[in-house]
Amino acid sequence: MSGFPLAARVRRSRRDRLHSLLPPVAAWLMTDLITWLIAKASVSGDGSKVAYWSTDGRRRWDSEHYLSIAKTGYEMFPCRDRYANFPDVMCGNVAWFPGYPMSVRAVSATGLSYEISAVVVTEASLFGMFAVLWWLLGARLTWATGLTLAIGVVFPGGIYFHAMFPIATGTLALLVCVAGVKRGSWGIAAAGGFVAASCHLVGAVAVGMLLLSAFFAWQRDTWPVRLAKAGASAAVAGCGVLWAKWLMWQATGRWDAYETIQKSSYRQGVLRQPFDEMRKAYGFPFSDWYRPEGHLPWLVEHSLTAHRTQLWLNAAFLLLVVATAMVRLIRNRRLGAEEWAALILTVAIFLLPFFAGAEMSWYRNHAQMFVGLILVKHMSRWVQVPLLAFCSIQYAVLGAMFFAGVLV
Repeated sequence: MSGFPLAARVRRSRRDRLHSLLPPVAAWLMTDLITWLIAKASVSGDGSKVAYWSTDGRRRWDSEHYLSIAKTGYEMFPCRDRYANFPDVMCGNVAWFPGYPMSVRAVSATGLSYEISAVVVTEASLFGMFAVLWWLLGARLTWATGLTLAIGVVFPGGIYFHAMFPIATGTLALLVCVAGVKRGSWGIAAAGGFVAASCHLVGAVAVGMLLLSAFFAWQRDTWPVRLAKAGASAAVAGCGVLWAKWLMWQATGRWDAYETIQKSSYRQGVLRQPFDEMRKAYGFPFSDWYRPEGHLPWLVEHSLTAHRTQLWLNAAFLLLVVATAMVRLIRNRRLGAEEWAALILTVAIFLLPFFAGAEMSWYRNHAQMFVGLILVKHMSRWVQVPLLAFCSIQYAVLGAMFFAGVLV
């Protein structure tokens, strides 16, 4: 008889854990459903070919580079060595980080093709994003957390969470980093930061956040220990970038391979004037450069300049996150460790592409501001509901640009 209450408690605990997974599972399934509907509405003709369910529909320019790294590793060479009429610049794939392609390589060891493995990594990372976010929100369904999760389903730029890009994997890593800060585990924070930094240069913002964490995290420790945890976690996270450069050096024999190709082929590598970069990004003529041929579905025809409204929405999201943090700071005279981390990461992710120069890719880099949803939970319902409506519309039009082949 004494064992019955224990068995009942074990069953109840398992049931509670299962129920706690239902909201992130539902969010993951809902975002796939919505994205499929957008893909179907973006296909010309009778819609019988739905790009969303094909691996080709999830590939864009940079996807080819990530897949090539997964298949054969890094390479860099003068373009004219292989393409006689090409400009005198460097070619190769050393401008892309290894975190995502190495994950794809690991999954492909199961026998799956590299393309399918890439989709598996992306979708698994997306589910992980919702699961970790749900934990950071308290794993309790309320109007505030439900609306926050709904905004995550149609997050600005989130169409790239489904593509063969490291955006979902890097965002999951940033959320794990924040979770480590919240739990007071510098090891988890460092591991998340390492993966984020190894996936994309934008993920290196975790290094700066972890350095600053001495001032808002590890509160139970003395100052020397707090400084040590912040420094150690930041150092481990920074090794994600060093790992990327080491792999590039192993393949090319040059420690500056990444910087060389960025400067030679993409005219990047120096700090830019951010407002000039914003203006260039806003005015980039996607609809002239990559306009699809033939009859365009209604949704595609009305979304060829959706990157412009994307920039306005991203800026509004940033301002809302900052304003929410300020209000909470004034009212409570403090922010939680995870709230400080989310605030710092959101601001840094928004600004970094414009300092680095990313007029053709900022919109997908900004998708990693997903971490800012940790603070959206504290917004008024009068703010959350309109934000959800605007995000839904923008998700549809930017998704249409993506599946029509207008975005890169």
